[in-house]
Amino acid sequence: MTENLTKTTFLEKVFNFTENKEWKFEGNKPALIDFYADWCGPCKALAPVLEQLSEEYGDKIDIYKIDTEAEQELSAAFGIRSIPSMLFCPMGEEPQMANGALPKPELERIIAEVLKVTK
Repeated sequence: MTENLTKTTFLEKVFNFTENKEWKFEGNKPALIDFYADWCGPCKALAPVLEQLSEEYGDKIDIYKIDTEAEQELSAAFGIRSIPSMLFCPMGEEPQMANGALPKPELERIIAEVLKVTK
């Protein structure tokens, strides 16, 4: 099940950018974060794919969603210019960004290569 994040929960579960200048991932497992908006067609197409991935990977990764309309400060902090944009947060490494509604096989490839997680 994907989880919607607010700025408060983002600071707790992903990255406290108010306290840290350098990236310091707060999560206890790799995460995929989807920056989306309710009016965005490609975002709506991506949502069921992310739900499927959440079920298939189970407790191996966290999948979060951030509404760019409601959480504009988070969007600005990550320089989100187009949606959907996804932030992949591996354990102990720098995060990587991907733009666009990527197909499921491509998301699975990135999860395997960047997050180092397999089903």
